[in-house]
Amino acid sequence: MTPIATSSPRGRRTARSSGDDRESAILATAERLLDERPFADISIDDLARGAGISRPTFYFYFPSKDAVLLTLLDRVIEEANAAAGDVLDRLAEDPRARWRELIDRFHETFGGHRTVVLACAQVRGTNAEVRQLWATVMEHWVRAIETAIVAERRRGAAPDGLPARDLAIALNSMNERVWYATFAADGPAVAEPDVVDVLLDVWLAAIYRTATLPPARPGVSPAPG
Repeated sequence: MTPIATSSPRGRRTARSSGDDRESAILATAERLLDERPFADISIDDLARGAGISRPTFYFYFPSKDAVLLTLLDRVIEEANAAAGDVLDRLAEDPRARWRELIDRFHETFGGHRTVVLACAQVRGTNAEVRQLWATVMEHWVRAIETAIVAERRRGAAPDGLPARDLAIALNSMNERVWYATFAADGPAVAEPDVVDVLLDVWLAAIYRTATLPPARPGVSPAPG
């Protein structure tokens, strides 16, 4: 999956090293505090104190606490795209295994940063920048899945049906909602050990319209699932 270009740096406006220890400390503090309380209850003083810096020093790195959250979201998105890698380019090896691999990799990434994902979902209605970033990200993933569905149809593995884009939108939106419910325990929710397999079955049924997938492409050894 082609990495999505995230927006301009959220931190201080002057050039800085990506390995700046104080910036990293602010971000680590924010993610730790999100494990303890809602984003609305975290103050800039909390972030500065947790990072071992003064409040004025905090503003040298970030203009607001919203900018910290957006930077965390940027990093989760980058991690998710890196995890996805070239899985969609290898669907013909073994469609079931590759779709499962993709869903599982996203699940691992979002699950590993669930408090960031949940905080962003909760502020999206009031924070236009979070909303715009997430819409851009979703559009990127929709296009990637649309392209994959079209490719599966062209090689005869999946039947024609609903417009590929509409199907990709529905599937991505389903994943977003199901993961949110699971991570937030916002019932009814799928139990976390089952969520990847549940999502996978729905994806396969929607794309291939059958529980029996075509065999792997001749001459290609299926990779481990």
